[in-house]
Amino acid sequence: MIYCQDEETIIAQCTPQGKGAIALIRLSGPQAIECAAQMSKLANGKSLNELPTHTIHFGWVLDAQGSIIDQVMFLLMHAPRTFTGQQVVEITCHNNQFLVEAIIEKAIQLGARLAKEGEFAKRAYLNGKIDLVQAEAINELIHACTQQALKQSLAQVEGSFSAWIERIQKELFKCLAFSDASFEFIDEEMEFGSLIEQSIATILNELVVIKKSYSQQQRIREGVRIALIGAVNAGKSSLFNALLGKNRSIVADIAGTTRDTVEAGVYRYGNYCTFVDTAGLRNTNDSIEQEGIKRSLQEAAQADCILLVIDQSRSMLHEEQRVYADIIEQNRSKIIVVYNKSDLPRITNQLFDSENIVYVSTIKPGLVQLLEQRLESKISQLLKQAESPFLLNKRQWHLLLALEQRLNELKEIMQRTMAYEIISYHLKDALEHLAELSGQTISEKGMDAVFREFCVGK
Repeated sequence: MIYCQDEETIIAQCTPQGKGAIALIRLSGPQAIECAAQMSKLANGKSLNELPTHTIHFGWVLDAQGSIIDQVMFLLMHAPRTFTGQQVVEITCHNNQFLVEAIIEKAIQLGARLAKEGEFAKRAYLNGKIDLVQAEAINELIHACTQQALKQSLAQVEGSFSAWIERIQKELFKCLAFSDASFEFIDEEMEFGSLIEQSIATILNELVVIKKSYSQQQRIREGVRIALIGAVNAGKSSLFNALLGKNRSIVADIAGTTRDTVEAGVYRYGNYCTFVDTAGLRNTNDSIEQEGIKRSLQEAAQADCILLVIDQSRSMLHEEQRVYADIIEQNRSKIIVVYNKSDLPRITNQLFDSENIVYVSTIKPGLVQLLEQRLESKISQLLKQAESPFLLNKRQWHLLLALEQRLNELKEIMQRTMAYEIISYHLKDALEHLAELSGQTISEKGMDAVFREFCVGK
């Protein structure tokens, strides 16, 4: 087990800054309880030093003159049964930033220091309370923008991905044992080789499954991006505002009002959705408008879902038909064709073959709700396609790719020769990459890079 080398007592606010009923401040380190005892007065007249672990106590935090800073609750936890593995005191106070800062400043005067980004989680990792994969999952859990991301992050905090790594590690150790045993049991070489090849093939198949869904995981992690694309005056901005439930884009009868993309995010359909209003598509000599149209087409390519908005109350130009057909052909799986302004007489016929077509009018809320229902169904399909056994970050992804590369190299070597010295060498190399994935062999520099992504209070 790795033990924390930094024995200083640290403190930080764990709840977000801003208005609210309560704030939580965490102290962790060898002197955490002593520090909290020196700055506290309990209603029961006792000292925190005298009280049993995992108990909660009402009292006050006092300043240097003995005056009350705030009325608080102290949660007392003795090592090692804490998140960090160290002594921990959590102080719940009123959420006024002046009070929070006064409490933190008092602790600093008594020898504590401000925690760095992710330092509580880093100490939990260093003290063997969690592995690196679980630490990263905590950060993903905090920033989850979809129910699916929340569920998968929580599973990884509980150890789902860590258990998978441990199982693969055991399988590779078994292969290494077979390879090493071959030196003593020459007559069994072919049997050992066959067992190693079977194990490697199984691991590679599992890696293929994980890889297949990685490119779609941004939807799980960051939410769904929905772009409104269409010709000028198709009513995109009005529809954009209607979907948001507020006026975010400028709406006017003048063609080309929207010249750049406008974004707004909302929590909807159980996920975080970013709606993007784009510049209208048309032939123009205006350089600024041309750049806006270029960005519209880029948004179409990057979006998870496209609302292709068509004004059904006017005739469609041949150029518009061509552009729309191209967009549908390139993005068929993620498009909903929206025939807008359906409160007006229909002039444009249904020209495009698409599985998802809906008629709407922004002055008829019921029709907008019909589009929202179609959107919810489309998003559900997209997230189902993006399902994966684990939610990987870039560090984990690159290490899994490296592991796959080494196992494929080993597979090729074994097809040519059964030189067990070479096989053992490559198996040890693969095990080192797996150990780096879980954090067993990660460098100090690499570890710091991971925890810099965390908020200060975690």
